[in-house]
Amino acid sequence: MAEVLRCDVAVIGAGTAGLAAERAARKNGASTLLIDPDYRGTLCANTGCMPSKLLIAAAREASRIGQADLFGIHVGDMRIDGPAVMQRVRSERDRFARMTRESFESLPDGIALKACARFDGPNRLALDDGRTVEARTIVIATGSKAALPPPFAALGDRVLTNETVFELDDLPRSLAVVGSGAIGLELAQAFAHLGVSVNLFDREETMGRVRCPKVHDALADIVGSDMTVHLGVDVKPERTDNGVRVSWSGKDEGEAEFDLLLAAIGRPPSLGALNIEKAGIELNDRGVPVHDRSTMRCGDSAIFIAGDAASDLPLLHEASHDGAIAGRNAAAFPAPIPTERHVPFSIIFTDPPLASIGESEADGAVTGTADYSDQGRARVDGRNEGILTLYAKAPDGTLIGADLIAPGGEHLAHMLAWAIERGTTASELLKLPFYHPTIEEGLRSALRTICGATPIPLPQDQDTGTPPGA
Repeated sequence: MAEVLRCDVAVIGAGTAGLAAERAARKNGASTLLIDPDYRGTLCANTGCMPSKLLIAAAREASRIGQADLFGIHVGDMRIDGPAVMQRVRSERDRFARMTRESFESLPDGIALKACARFDGPNRLALDDGRTVEARTIVIATGSKAALPPPFAALGDRVLTNETVFELDDLPRSLAVVGSGAIGLELAQAFAHLGVSVNLFDREETMGRVRCPKVHDALADIVGSDMTVHLGVDVKPERTDNGVRVSWSGKDEGEAEFDLLLAAIGRPPSLGALNIEKAGIELNDRGVPVHDRSTMRCGDSAIFIAGDAASDLPLLHEASHDGAIAGRNAAAFPAPIPTERHVPFSIIFTDPPLASIGESEADGAVTGTADYSDQGRARVDGRNEGILTLYAKAPDGTLIGADLIAPGGEHLAHMLAWAIERGTTASELLKLPFYHPTIEEGLRSALRTICGATPIPLPQDQDTGTPPGA
């Protein structure tokens, strides 16, 4: 007779969300099981955040050295050693991945089950080793997987995704990147800065889901200076003897051959192997369980979902928060505790960084813009490009969102996310000290515009102004 394992909370998937869910459930007194077929570590460490930032770091250094002439510093011919670049990416990536795998060793005995799980009922899981798990509640945290439609899959070893690109032994001479979301933008620009001839394609006419037209115009100028960009086009890839031939049509049309193609066309949730129809929960039109983000509970069931599997905001900090909420509420079932979510906040690590926070102009906001093309500190550093748009609500000028592509953008975005989450007004932010000369000073023009558009008077006694050109 097959062995039956019983617990309060069973978590499917040992990535960022699954680890957070198991930990939260156990911390709240539940008996837990964590089920994963590989225990290879998180997506972030293996194929996401960390290896991509390692490649971006190399690209940023190459770009910085290439700009040295601006400062009267002549470095001669720069040589990029592709194998060395990729070796460092993998070496450091493996270190990060090893650290996440080592975290599994701290799990209490008997919690980690190395197996594939599928639903055999709302509270029952069948494992591929023949065992069965019966749980009071279940958390789905199976993550996501790179999309690779048949025309792209047919390219064989000539097509890359974020799950394979970091295994390259050397940099290609030319690369077609299909998709201008976070993965496509980051990797396309990184390869371009490392000397690869890059063409970026997308059927959409807006890159990175940017909301502000001014910010998108700045993004288009920046990215367009690094590579050839084709927006509003459909692509047809074909494997050739020497690489990949891409033909495209739409806003423009053409044909070109590349060494490789990077498919960055999305990461749908990994739910197909779960036999989810036996879970007895409602699915949306994309096959994702309908759930409440304040509890991560799927309808009125005893099933919760977290991380990329939920297909809400596929970001590490959101996955971790999802997991903590789902795990705690799975342990507390049937009395889940709603949690107020953080302000939506995303960063795309282009150079300079692109960020989106909170609400936008579409929500009836007052706006203020800061132009970094002639901002003092940005010009001093030779980084003078980009735009920042703030959104605030009348009548008091409370900040509700921001879109930006600007030097130091990841730091500006954090500061603004904190201010927005705390309900700070533009006037209140202007009262705070701004050191000169800094990138942060650039915020003042946007804040002043918002203050001028709302009835709350500008705090002239506090805002001493910034000298022209600063």
